[in-house]
Amino acid sequence: MATDRQITRIAPAGSCIPSALLVYAGLVFSAVMLALPFFWMALTSLKSSAAVAAYPPSWWPSEFTWSNYRDAWNAAPFGRYYINSVVTGAAATSLQIIFALLMAYAFAVIRFPGKGAILLAVISTMMIPDEMKLVPNYILLSRLHWVDTYWALIIPPAAHAFPVFVLYQYFRTVPPDLLDAAHVDGAGHLRILIQIIAPMARPVLAATALVAFLGRWNDFLWPLIVTNRTVMRTLPIGLNYLKENEGRWNILMAAAIYVIIPMIGLYVAAQRQFVEGITRGALKG
Repeated sequence: MATDRQITRIAPAGSCIPSALLVYAGLVFSAVMLALPFFWMALTSLKSSAAVAAYPPSWWPSEFTWSNYRDAWNAAPFGRYYINSVVTGAAATSLQIIFALLMAYAFAVIRFPGKGAILLAVISTMMIPDEMKLVPNYILLSRLHWVDTYWALIIPPAAHAFPVFVLYQYFRTVPPDLLDAAHVDGAGHLRILIQIIAPMARPVLAATALVAFLGRWNDFLWPLIVTNRTVMRTLPIGLNYLKENEGRWNILMAAAIYVIIPMIGLYVAAQRQFVEGITRGALKG
């Protein structure tokens, strides 16, 4: 028979069951609320124009109109938009991660005068809205004759303080003895960063790279300002073009599916690294 002390130990565990159920119920409810707009968008992309305009609206289409995806692809040069978004997103993200690796390592490991003030200045740039930087950045690119080129879509977004901050927080958790042992073996800073620190920070790098690429993929205002030709436009601008010129919501929703499917696939493929990287970068340090 259980003693009184054992009973008192077991009782609080049982009392936590209702609160756990409430937590899970809240998570399920939140997930459903977040998924409903995407579910509605997917179903609308398969409806006919008459079904979209019907009142009261129905969730499930009476027949699936798969031709909406063909019409959406032909309504704008989505092939070119895809190329521009992938090229500029991958290039800007790669440069952003490279710059962040070098800067975060320098701030976390190397000692030099004014390091704290410089780090504070870099991190404080995250408080400046992107809209305030549009005019000076555009003037600079115009003088460089980079407007309406890939350089304008790649170079300015490559300088961002968020990955520097995340990687800096993680690099501070690296044991100093490990770095001292590498120095004793004759390794320089660049070799330590490439062969030791970067492999250890792989989940954090994957998370920051995914966030950076998602930001470039969804960016609308900057590509709209620095591009003039259709061949230089990206996917968000293509969606806006369809909204202003097509007028059919089923076609617009089909085009939106084209835009979000790559991001969903990328997140699913890197979900484990993303969650682990965000946890390491946010909770340690």
